[in-house]
Amino acid sequence: MSASPKNTDVNKERLRLDIRDKIATLRLNDSASRNALSSEMMADIKNTLTDLGTREDVHVVIIEADGPVFSSGHNLKEIMGDSRQEVMLTLFNQCSEMMQTVAHLPKPVIAKVDGTATAAGCQLVASCDLAFASETSKFATPGVNLGLFCSTPMVALSRNVSPKHAMEMLLSGEFIDAEHAARIGLINKAVPANTLDETVQAFAARIASKSPLTLKTGKTAFYRQLPLPLADAYAYTSEVMADNMQTHDAQEGITAFFEKRDPKWQGK
Repeated sequence: MSASPKNTDVNKERLRLDIRDKIATLRLNDSASRNALSSEMMADIKNTLTDLGTREDVHVVIIEADGPVFSSGHNLKEIMGDSRQEVMLTLFNQCSEMMQTVAHLPKPVIAKVDGTATAAGCQLVASCDLAFASETSKFATPGVNLGLFCSTPMVALSRNVSPKHAMEMLLSGEFIDAEHAARIGLINKAVPANTLDETVQAFAARIASKSPLTLKTGKTAFYRQLPLPLADAYAYTSEVMADNMQTHDAQEGITAFFEKRDPKWQGK
């Protein structure tokens, strides 16, 4: 039997949170601003994710959005309201910290995109561990068209796709469709809009059924080994696997495999 849903209102004007069956769904809820990543929105996202990272009833997080725009990126009215260098540095540092919160969260994070994701909105998609989109969704880093190069979105983008594909998006500022985004690795899969929710929920449920400790171990190790030289990466991950094998959940999982039964995870 499914657990009853838990609804936690963060700020109904900007963000909504729903938790059920070990899956937390974080919904950008400011379609009037095209779900722009204002300072307040970014603070809400970061604080909510930080809290979710500590919750035992959450194994995986989905980030989605209300309306036809997943996120248009930074709020340009906010930027033009006070564009002093020190103010801009604070804002872009805040955005960078929020994106790193996604990467460092000890739970897998899935972007569910049904619409357009541009600039820092595209950066948010690229920062998630997984991303699925409807076939009608579009992605762009259009800052170059405004004279403001998407330099911080470039960080996440260039860690998802090849340099030439990243530069094509950054230098042209043009939209790419979801099928192209899947081909270059920005998203995992493009699916018909009417199957997007089912696709994401099914994948999230599969992840949520795994040991939360193993998920945390694996996600942390994945990002730590990426920048390491080959020999160092193998040395590090060998230690991780040796430590992982000492956990209850690894012992339980292997025992359950031999006994042909479902494992009973304890997160330790």
